[in-house]
Amino acid sequence: MSVYYIKALHIIFVVTWFAGLFYIPRLFIYQVEAEKKLAPAKSILQTQYKLMAKRLWYIITWPSAILTFIFGFWTFYHFPEYLQEPWMLVKLSFVLALYFYHGFCHNLYKKLQKDIIPYTAFKLRVINEIPTIILFAVVFLVTVQSAISWLWGVVGILLFGVILMLATKLYKKLRQKKSWDKAEKEVLEK
Repeated sequence: MSVYYIKALHIIFVVTWFAGLFYIPRLFIYQVEAEKKLAPAKSILQTQYKLMAKRLWYIITWPSAILTFIFGFWTFYHFPEYLQEPWMLVKLSFVLALYFYHGFCHNLYKKLQKDIIPYTAFKLRVINEIPTIILFAVVFLVTVQSAISWLWGVVGILLFGVILMLATKLYKKLRQKKSWDKAEKEVLEK
């Protein structure tokens, strides 16, 4: 198999892995919010979100994480010189952080499947931004490599993280102000 096919497959599975990591916290948020619903909506929604999370987690996210690792390792086998590049070592530290985040999400998934709710919907929204920050860091590292100062790169990622957290808080205020629960009831009554 050509090394370019290996790199292409690595990138494809990175994308599908991120898709799973972006969507699983959204399902967690919906499941936590469904806890406040009245019967029978609560039971129906909880069951559906658990099923959706199980399918997403075991059919897309876990296989993608494993295949990302396999094709990434295979790429290093063909290009061991990548491991001597400073930008690659920083990238790999972000990738390691992403695997830790994946493990955190797996632990959270298992708890929610047992109806143990350790976090509020707002905290889950904040947690949901972690892979976004990692994605930005990795894409910029791979794209610009050594063309920018590491200091400015770190400052940029931190500023991006602060902006995401502020946006999350703003979203919470807007949601409370607009009373979307009332709008939901109106839609359901139609």
